[in-house]
Amino acid sequence: MMPQSRPGIPTQLSTPTTAPSTGAPFTAVTAQDQTIQHTASRRSGPRRWLRAVEWTLATSPHPQATATTLILAQDLAARMDYDTGHVRYAIDRTITRTGMARSTITKHTKILREMGLLAWVSRGSKTNIRRLLGLPGYAATATVYAAVIPAAFDRATNQQRIGTGYHARVVVNQRHYHTPAARPEDDQMACSPWTPSLTVVQEEVTVQDESGLNNSSPKRASRHTPTSSTKQTRSGYAPRRSATQVAQDIWIARQVRPRVIWTQTESLRQLAYALRPLIDQGLDAEQIITELHSWYLTWRPARPAAYIRAYLSEQRPRSSTELLPSDPQSNPHWKAMCEQRRYHASILHSLISSAVRTDGDRRAARVKGWYNFHEIADHYAEDPDDALDLYGTALCARAIRLTASSTFEQH
Repeated sequence: MMPQSRPGIPTQLSTPTTAPSTGAPFTAVTAQDQTIQHTASRRSGPRRWLRAVEWTLATSPHPQATATTLILAQDLAARMDYDTGHVRYAIDRTITRTGMARSTITKHTKILREMGLLAWVSRGSKTNIRRLLGLPGYAATATVYAAVIPAAFDRATNQQRIGTGYHARVVVNQRHYHTPAARPEDDQMACSPWTPSLTVVQEEVTVQDESGLNNSSPKRASRHTPTSSTKQTRSGYAPRRSATQVAQDIWIARQVRPRVIWTQTESLRQLAYALRPLIDQGLDAEQIITELHSWYLTWRPARPAAYIRAYLSEQRPRSSTELLPSDPQSNPHWKAMCEQRRYHASILHSLISSAVRTDGDRRAARVKGWYNFHEIADHYAEDPDDALDLYGTALCARAIRLTASSTFEQH
């Protein structure tokens, strides 16, 4: 029985065009390196992860890997979270969907871990999670896996890694791609970033203020609206926060949301904003999860972020012995993380500044994009702003619509 595919995850995917296998002996990832804390592979979403699985099976396969390994990977990808790449093991439901035996699923899951394609986020146990939450009944602690991509796939697909381990990032050098030979009917397409059927109408708006002065802009008329910092000041939060601190808040919220059920309907930014009082106290993700579980909610708030802000505002301040340092800069781990992020940012800046994108690069990329919509959709999933700058809004929208359509194979 084949797993059902969901929009955007085709059951059959083409592997990257790379050199054939060199015949190097297979080296399994050790059990210690099969967790997100110690893995050498980087995190990924389900779309690109499936291509990495196919490439690894084709070039340097596990001695015991078979077509069943790919079928199991497709079933996991169909259930993965697009944001984090996390998926619950749920072996009993996997047996029902795929028709495989329990031992077969266990064996091929282990194969994916040893190939560096899966890493443990948490290991399941018989511990009653409902008792820990103060709820009646029994529910075992779930096993959660993360989709990861080994470094060999990034090297084979000409992607530069920044950082190491699970939180490493990649930068794609578009200048290494070659544009296919253009056909006569593509001449008009190469001269414009838009599709031939799209007509862009530019409209100019003129705004006249009360003093009679012309305050118009050739592109867009604007009016003053309250900024985000103004809203923060009104609600009692710190009026300004550095970009590094905001990124750290979102990173913590990304870990909290999957493990606190009643927060899963909230967006990451809203949740990170609501958790700032706890973060400013020096609490890490695990401590915040424990704090939220200690509230013993037996219902799900319609607006979790608003509920958290209201709950925290009603609490009395803790005693001086319970308060943790409120200044993140006093935490040595925070300082080390900031130094590492500054180092990665400097490398990324040097890579970007050494290859400034020109209009010629954009035209070449958009002509090439018409031959590979999957590449555009993958690029948009990794970095939406860069994809929109390189390919244009219309081409990105068309690529996402086609790759998400169940009839894409007919195109």
